[in-house]
Amino acid sequence: MEQHECLAHTENWVKDVIMKYNICPFARREVERASIRYVAIEATKIKAVLKALIDECQHLDTHPDTETTLFILPRGFEGFYPYLDLVDFATDELMAQGYEGVYQLATFHPDYCFEGEPQDSAANFTNRAPYPCLHIIREASMEIALANYTDPESIPERNIAFAERKGSEFFIKLLQHCTKS
Repeated sequence: MEQHECLAHTENWVKDVIMKYNICPFARREVERASIRYVAIEATKIKAVLKALIDECQHLDTHPDTETTLFILPRGFEGFYPYLDLVDFATDELMAQGYEGVYQLATFHPDYCFEGEPQDSAANFTNRAPYPCLHIIREASMEIALANYTDPESIPERNIAFAERKGSEFFIKLLQHCTKS
């Protein structure tokens, strides 16, 4: 697969799933401002991926007009458990590099499964994406967004209820649609 396809598929997912169905109530503003950066990482070794992650944080440091980055991993982390290991390493690396309190990671994967949920539960689709992905979020921006949003604690529960109402098949078709070139 070409890198541009991976980027386009992920951008389709943000617009046609996350924004359209209000999975993230903060996404629309950033899509409309074109302040989301999409980066596909070709590296498949953890050390190289972590270096690229820190490089991306440094990019965000010097580009305040970029609100957030979707750090896409099209190869090497297709398995959910190796991906979760990467998430742990990435979180540790952010702390080690002094980014604790500056950036946080949200996690998305094609096989995302919440602890205690069956693999086929529709609830898992709130965190399923076309490719393994780390969403690098500016903590200061998140604090402002949450302060201006009524009842932010209800977002995950609302999303899970929506996913369960729509069902897994609905989301499977949505994700398939996102990856049609």
